[in-house]
Amino acid sequence: MNTPSSLQNDSHNSVHGELSLSEGNRKFGIWLFLSSELLIFMGLIAGLLLVKRGAEEWPHFEGPTFYLVSVNTLVLLFSSLTVVLGIDAIKLGNVKKLSLFIGISAFLGLVFLAGQAVEYTNLIVGEGHGYADDPFGAAFFTLTGFHGLHVLVGVIWALAVLNRAKAGVFKPNNYTTIEMFGLFWHFVDLVWIVIFTVVYLLNFK
Repeated sequence: MNTPSSLQNDSHNSVHGELSLSEGNRKFGIWLFLSSELLIFMGLIAGLLLVKRGAEEWPHFEGPTFYLVSVNTLVLLFSSLTVVLGIDAIKLGNVKKLSLFIGISAFLGLVFLAGQAVEYTNLIVGEGHGYADDPFGAAFFTLTGFHGLHVLVGVIWALAVLNRAKAGVFKPNNYTTIEMFGLFWHFVDLVWIVIFTVVYLLNFK
């Protein structure tokens, strides 16, 4: 026979189990989403390599453009570090540090996008590589533009997390949303490392 105490414990365990299941489903969902995004990026990268193989000419990256992208890459990598620091902060219940580090991550994401805009301007205006002007332009802008879109989504997501953090939503036992954002942001950074290697390093002159 269940006593009131045991009924209370059963109720607590049931609620705890539902919350755990909900968090598990959410994390599984983000992993599933990222897996599908990875397949898309793999297809775009493979497409660029195929276009490059069949192209008569393929531009090399050198000088200011290469250094700009290199700095941009470091900016994006550092933004991943600040996301990790933000998650560590909320685990300790430090909402102010969480807000600070997530805010820095959003800012660095905007810096990356600004750098990409400068790069695009140089390629289009300075070197005449428009989206529809040559095979390089079509493959390059499709791949890097799709990645830039993901960075933009990440910045918007970071600002949403920042807004909820300031509202006091997150606690040391309630930060799954931030972890999901972190997974997305790290994914975007890792994909960029591959893109930087394939698109820039292998074409550095």
